[in-house]
Amino acid sequence: MKFYSTRGNGEHVDLDDALAMGLAPDGGLFVPESLPNHDYRSWTAQSPSEVAAIYLAPFFAESKLRDSLPAIAAETFNFPLPVEPVSVAEGEAAVLELFHGPTAAFKDVGARFLAACLTRLKTTDHDITILVATSGDTGGAVAAAFHGRPGVRVVVLFPEGRVSQRQQQQLTCWGGNVTAVAVRGSFDDCQRMVKAAFVDPTLAQQYHFSPANSINIGRLLPQSAYYAYTSLRHHRKTGRSLSFVIPTGNLGNGLAAVLARACGMPIGDIRFATNANRTLPDYFASGEYEPRDSIATLASAM
Repeated sequence: MKFYSTRGNGEHVDLDDALAMGLAPDGGLFVPESLPNHDYRSWTAQSPSEVAAIYLAPFFAESKLRDSLPAIAAETFNFPLPVEPVSVAEGEAAVLELFHGPTAAFKDVGARFLAACLTRLKTTDHDITILVATSGDTGGAVAAAFHGRPGVRVVVLFPEGRVSQRQQQQLTCWGGNVTAVAVRGSFDDCQRMVKAAFVDPTLAQQYHFSPANSINIGRLLPQSAYYAYTSLRHHRKTGRSLSFVIPTGNLGNGLAAVLARACGMPIGDIRFATNANRTLPDYFASGEYEPRDSIATLASAM
């Protein structure tokens, strides 16, 4: 399977190059040129890692990591992903708990998967630099996933004064191959700096950048796998498709669910939930993109 830029420029690349590059040379995001249509009814896999290995196999068919995929999935999904029912006035509802990883963030899944992939792919003598912008939880998850891994250094940019005390501690406590930098600005400023660095040929050649934000296909694929696993488990139990309401900011986590549904998994409606930061909802409603300063809320990552 090949991957190409959302901006439509440049050659199609294999998954290994897409993982390492993160961002396409034209500034677009890498997406698969086609999607599998899974026959999940024939699957016998039970655990999250077993389901992930089967679900992701078509994306890794031409990758050097193909034979390592089960081990990568097992290394990633080594904590529970429980679904806990909640009481509602009408119908049925439950919460998919994605906070049982080492940093209590759902992004532990994507960060651990990407770390497992990139460290196995590294074949050069030079270090690679994981450059990531965070609104709080991504940076901590990435730092934990890559901390102590040889041949990799991590630089995390976060908006000064706009993350919680606990999140700042998670971002700045590592040392070693992890450096956290406070930026006087918003998360969007941090993200803009990261994207600018990636398309700067001099910096890219000097530091061998690779991203760990949701702009990397290596984050999107494993997050899509936990939607595949959860919907499969629900379908086996009830015979029905599962719908999701997903808190989302830059839409990476929401897109992961859309991807799982597009691959044939038993998923019904998908609704994105946001907070007072309405730039993207307003864009979808009006078709006019109007960037604005972010509003501080209790859910800063959104």
